Amino acid sequence: MEHAEPDRASSPAPLLAGWLRDAERVDVALYAAVAQTATPALDRAMARLSHAADYSRLSLASAAALAATGRRGRRAAAHGLAAVGVTATLVNVVVKPAGRRRRPDRAAEQVPVARHVRMPSSTSFPSGHAAAAFAFATGVGHVLPAAGVPLRGLAFLVAWSRVHTGVHYPGDVVAGALAGTAIAQLASRGLDRRATRRR
Repeated sequence: MEHAEPDRASSPAPLLAGWLRDAERVDVALYAAVAQTATPALDRAMARLSHAADYSRLSLASAAALAATGRRGRRAAAHGLAAVGVTATLVNVVVKPAGRRRRPDRAAEQVPVARHVRMPSSTSFPSGHAAAAFAFATGVGHVLPAAGVPLRGLAFLVAWSRVHTGVHYPGDVVAGALAGTAIAQLASRGLDRRATRRR
């Protein structure tokens, strides 16, 4: 009796590899479409926003404003900044080196010079700016849900600015946003447990 050969084309590994290649093509195509779409009214604004988000400066300024509102504001700021610290460490020290994705080629895709910000020397996946911005918004929102809403809107704009300025692919910022949100939720739960044990 003959044994049927396994269908390699339908086995999980080749299928997954094919899906990842297709996702990569879509990601690169989306980046090219953004680069080639003329948006002169947005270009400088997105460049300024992207620059303002360097080193989580927007989150630090927001934390200072929240802390000035009272006890809950200080707690929300603490949760947000703790989330940023944990997220930045994990993303930049662990995930980015493992990802090894090269930064986009702005010159090849003809990203308008008016959009340009400094191209980071780190790897591209995931976006640290997006991860930190969403981590801060999630951490704050854990304590003050109403404050988390506009901060998530700001985080979205920061993430978009990284694609608009040409330093990240769309997939980088989506992954960064998801990572930042997930890590912040874990960090906030940890802080809650710690606070409960102290009571």
